[in-house]
Amino acid sequence: MSLGDDNDGFGGSGQTRTRLPEGGTGDVYGGARRPPARTSRSLVTVVGVVVLLIAAIAFANRGGAGDETGDNAAASSSAPGAPAPTAATGVRPVTGKNGTIPTGFARDEQGAQSAASNYAVALGSEGMFRRNTRHQLVDTIYTPDAAARLKGPQDAAYSPDFLKKMGLDADGNPPQGNTFVSRTIPVGTKVESFDGNTAKVSVWYTGLIGMSGAGSTDPVRTTWKTWTFDLVWTDNDWKVTADTEKDGPAPVPGDVAASSAEDISKAVAEFGGFTYAR
Repeated sequence: MSLGDDNDGFGGSGQTRTRLPEGGTGDVYGGARRPPARTSRSLVTVVGVVVLLIAAIAFANRGGAGDETGDNAAASSSAPGAPAPTAATGVRPVTGKNGTIPTGFARDEQGAQSAASNYAVALGSEGMFRRNTRHQLVDTIYTPDAAARLKGPQDAAYSPDFLKKMGLDADGNPPQGNTFVSRTIPVGTKVESFDGNTAKVSVWYTGLIGMSGAGSTDPVRTTWKTWTFDLVWTDNDWKVTADTEKDGPAPVPGDVAASSAEDISKAVAEFGGFTYAR
């Protein structure tokens, strides 16, 4: 707002337009001036309105619904299954790490969601295609009983024939000059249930899978899936007892042209991953 505008509705520059009868002097202001007292009152009115507007805007910004940080954000998602945007809370997700996997998640809903996100990343990595690394990941992420139950069936699933179809050798390594890509990128999380000792958390994610390199018959492509983890609090951390996966929800593919195998290989080498937090 400008205090000098003619049509500001509050007296403008302190002058009043006067409509003269035909045949007047032609002076649109009629030579008349406002008394000083009215000018002062008008200026005080303008200043008062401006101050009130500034105060109202400041109050609205301070009390807006968009302030969802720290404890406030955690409180807003207290109802399991309730819609809650995956926004940064400003709270550190973990205090430690076991190998490449973050550990030491908080014993609350945020900690369970952070654990599920980071476990999805680890279980969707290239390490799962190599036996020794796969066993280390499973032992870290799952409870001892669940890990013992899973290793045999997983070893059978990641058979030499399966690895060959993926373009890998029997040890899970890509051909020289090629880059095997397997990444999970969480998009959002949802608490299905939580009671302090157990939690069920779903992770909606997009993934990259395929072989990048000259002559590859399985180029890197994207996937969209939802991974649901049953978690239990044990040994001061969240561990997985069981998990299920389903396709989608998947958005409409964009119109960005696919990059070359060389660009994909370069990006995989140059862009590292994250420690995911709710």
